[in-house]
Amino acid sequence: MSIQLSVDIDNIKGFLAASEGEALFHLATKAAPLGACLEVGSYCGKSSVYLGSACRESDNILFAIDHHLGSEEHQPGEEYHDPDLFDNGAQLMDSFRTFRANIRAAELEEFVVPVVAPSAIAARRWNTPLGLVFIDGGHSREAALTDYRCWARHIVPGGFLAIHDIFPDPADGGQAPFEIYQLALASGQFELVEMVDTLGILRRI
Repeated sequence: MSIQLSVDIDNIKGFLAASEGEALFHLATKAAPLGACLEVGSYCGKSSVYLGSACRESDNILFAIDHHLGSEEHQPGEEYHDPDLFDNGAQLMDSFRTFRANIRAAELEEFVVPVVAPSAIAARRWNTPLGLVFIDGGHSREAALTDYRCWARHIVPGGFLAIHDIFPDPADGGQAPFEIYQLALASGQFELVEMVDTLGILRRI
């Protein structure tokens, strides 16, 4: 089923395939009766627009967690460094200004709540039940495990855990997202719903 967005999603920087974004949109719609949505790793807002647009339709909220300083692979000299997002004055990556502009253009400011902080700090006093958690933060083993351990426990029964960039074959990509996907299944608390390209969708039992 095609979806309607308020912006041209192809103009937003990011690494989410259209099929994965549409799957997130429909997943957020299903999750709405269960609780708020939350994503870890917003970058410039591509996934936030998909999830936030679903929240707008269902009168829900998306909490968008990101320190906006870029993951390891976004730093100067690394493979996915984008000089347009580098703050020369601060000598730091900073995707927050671009993120805010994209959320504003998509008319989602009432439905997307940015939390500009590292995942572990944002989770420290978190008490809001969640219907959907989407993990797409740092892809180091430490970062992925932190995101999973901080947020999966807040998903209500029947709620969803979505993990991006799952590559079972190490030749195709980094293994940290695949590791937390396996960890979730091995916990006995989650069951696989479907895979959409590299997006794994699980349900809290």
